[in-house]
Amino acid sequence: MKISFTKMQGIGNDYIYLNCFHGEPENPAALAVAMSPRHFSVGSDGLVLICPSGVADAKMRMFNADGSEGKMCGNAIRCVGKYLYDNRMTEKTELTIETLSGIKKLTLFTENGTVSSVKVDMGKYDLTPAALPVLSDREMIDSPVMVGGREYRLTAVSMGNPHAVCFLPEVGMLELEKIGPDFENLPIFPERVNTEFVRVIDQTTLEMRVWERGSGETYACGTGACATVSAAVVNGLCPADTDITVRLIGGELKIRCCSDRTVLMTGKAKKIYEGVYDYEPEAE
Repeated sequence: MKISFTKMQGIGNDYIYLNCFHGEPENPAALAVAMSPRHFSVGSDGLVLICPSGVADAKMRMFNADGSEGKMCGNAIRCVGKYLYDNRMTEKTELTIETLSGIKKLTLFTENGTVSSVKVDMGKYDLTPAALPVLSDREMIDSPVMVGGREYRLTAVSMGNPHAVCFLPEVGMLELEKIGPDFENLPIFPERVNTEFVRVIDQTTLEMRVWERGSGETYACGTGACATVSAAVVNGLCPADTDITVRLIGGELKIRCCSDRTVLMTGKAKKIYEGVYDYEPEAE
């Protein structure tokens, strides 16, 4: 089976995109597992399906590299907006995209007829334990949690998917391959959790590394950057209603956490290449 795809990235968070306006693959989870391994396949952080929607301009479904379906990906949704506009599937620069965490509003910024960057209204952050979910009888804000025999202080934030934000004096030397799985699979997060390790450079600049559930360490995470700035505002480390620069391995995002808890994210979206994948589903 030959599958046409487009490889795209948002500050290094790279996904494989399929135009599914004429039908979705039969088993997208298995396809994500087949196409995502680096060195042995196309290589990516996962698979994104761009589908028709009855309530928005399009619908995004995203699958992590391990085949699990995610609710939302901030970097991926910017690329969805670029794909729709650059492929002349829309002429609008104000779009709505349906996701499992609700309908998101996009503003597209164009240069020479193609999209260069996208602002996304990510909705409101939520600290309610049931929203993540996290097993806690109160909001988890700078709360002590034992991980691998060491105490860390975590702030749990939902951006439509679960995040645990950990502020540390240094993040560059962290061995995420060793500690990341312990955070991801903390028993207090029954659906696993994305974890952000963050250094505060100043009131408007943060450095962040992220361990994403189902994908491991990635170059960037849009919802993670939003959760990080939200946590920084809640903990009094950054001001609300101000553009905060989040520096990730793959580049920078501008995040604004508004006083009403709405979070706005602006970042680049780039096409890498197009290709055709020869898919041979494994026999059951």
